[in-house]
Amino acid sequence: MYFPSWLSQLCRGLSRPLGSTTQPIWGSLSRSLVLSSQRRIPEFSSFVARTNTCGELRSSHLGQEVTLCGWIQYRRQNVFLVLRDFHGLVQIVIPQDESAASVKKILCEAPVESVVQVSGTVISRPPGQENPKMPTGEIEIKVKTAKLLNPSKKLPFEIKDFVKKTETLRLQYRYLDLRSFQMQYNLRLRSQMVMKMREYLCNLHGFVDIETPTLFKRTPGGAKEFLVPSREPGKFYSLPQSPQQFKQLLMVGGLDRYFQVARCYRDEGSKPDRQPEFTQIDIEMSFVDQSGIQSLIEGLLQYSWPNDKDPLLVPFPSMTFAEALATYGTDKPDTRFGMKIIDISDKFRNTEIAFLQDALSKPQGTIKAMCVPEGTKYLKRRDIESIQKFAADHFNQCSLLGKLRLECADLLEMRGMVLRDISLFSFLWVVDFPLFLPKEENPRELESTHHPFTAPHPSDIHLLYTEPEKVRSQHYDLVLNGSEIGGGSIRIHDAELQRYILATLLKEDVKLLSHLLQALEYGAPPHGGIALGLDRLICLVTGAPSIRDVIAFPKSFRGHDLMSSAPDSVPPEELKPYHIQVSWPTDSESEKSSLNHLHHPKS
Repeated sequence: MYFPSWLSQLCRGLSRPLGSTTQPIWGSLSRSLVLSSQRRIPEFSSFVARTNTCGELRSSHLGQEVTLCGWIQYRRQNVFLVLRDFHGLVQIVIPQDESAASVKKILCEAPVESVVQVSGTVISRPPGQENPKMPTGEIEIKVKTAKLLNPSKKLPFEIKDFVKKTETLRLQYRYLDLRSFQMQYNLRLRSQMVMKMREYLCNLHGFVDIETPTLFKRTPGGAKEFLVPSREPGKFYSLPQSPQQFKQLLMVGGLDRYFQVARCYRDEGSKPDRQPEFTQIDIEMSFVDQSGIQSLIEGLLQYSWPNDKDPLLVPFPSMTFAEALATYGTDKPDTRFGMKIIDISDKFRNTEIAFLQDALSKPQGTIKAMCVPEGTKYLKRRDIESIQKFAADHFNQCSLLGKLRLECADLLEMRGMVLRDISLFSFLWVVDFPLFLPKEENPRELESTHHPFTAPHPSDIHLLYTEPEKVRSQHYDLVLNGSEIGGGSIRIHDAELQRYILATLLKEDVKLLSHLLQALEYGAPPHGGIALGLDRLICLVTGAPSIRDVIAFPKSFRGHDLMSSAPDSVPPEELKPYHIQVSWPTDSESEKSSLNHLHHPKS
């Protein structure tokens, strides 16, 4: 049986020295807030009923008396069983002599996945019976005593990574799915990276870890927010999409450097690979510019990067928003492979082909192409037909070529070509986004490309009053392998400029943000920040197929907790204190909802 050595890799990361010098934090605090020059390997068996973990025993432990606790992985001929805990596997020898009949009875009759405690001696396996694929494969435990701590019912699926399970079943029995080695690895790696981020930010660079409120008020613009009723008639809290306003107010309050592992909420409905609640590494700094934020994040990722991956090279490359769209057809390009988009309009200026002439005659009309390497070698006729159909189906979208590039990459990799190396991590900064975009429902009106607190590019401030649609922002996105894993900006710290953008350009009700506008009038420092999407980052680092595989208790595709059946109904009498009642959908609305769920069959 193969067992990955993921825990030893994590331990090496935990025990890596942080540096030989201490870092002063702030005034008199520097004497108490210092870094240890070394880290010890964690004591996994402190304070508990075991002496060792199942996965740590080696030939160096021969002759030692040990007590182990874990789950019965499987049993073989009532002679051996394999005991499992979070650290690994170890083989247990079931005693066969009459004097140990009670121990044999416990270990032979306990169902698989029952929890047991065993005590015995570490011995060598007989010659020829060693298992080189198992870290503990040179030894076994000769049991003297055993205790059944808790028997297990028959499981809905086996706790083995190679056994295929539907995601619905995994989410329904999430507490069992968490026992798998892959989920253990994902969550422990996540914990280690967050711990290293805290060390880097708080201990090395003087950031302050501050919790911000979860109950807040509605924010204009942006994604939809979850509402929480209050006992005051008609008044509701909102769950924040991010701590954006609070972290800016902390800068006004002179905290200077803020950090939080922040829980965030967005009511985005049934979007693939999204979660209604998610986690951000949230950061804000005073007296900083764009390059300062970027350098901070590069150092943060470099410091917290797992030891079993190749080290990150910094600085990360940078590309403007316009360049990304022109070259890759998207503002979050996967730069692990080429297939760049090329403008070939000049080659067809004198063409007699009617539809090409028609395209070039239109305002900003262009002809663009993309070279698919070895396409004739790998792509079959049905692939070409599939590409043509894909192009026709997405013809009216501006992002067509970007999607077509990824579609071609998918087809090439299906045919055996390696384009996107899963072991390669290609980071990219995308900068100089437009500050505003035309609203889809009314193109004559503007909306913020990101959020209304983003500062305009210094070179474009004069355009705010004449051609605001041409203003660039001081926003920056961090892209990894074609996924956006972070975004931030330098903020507006001038109250009048913020009021002008909100009221005049965006036509928002400034009363909703009166507290922030007022705060900016009391000597707000220049400030900026960023938020890293922790779930997406860990998903890419671990190579997990979905962000649900790096979250302990995620929601399903439709935002449901399949384990506890949340959201759930509430009796009318419990709604009365909140002065609200349920308006049940009509038959036609219910039918429409059912049809939508048929199009999205995942729960």
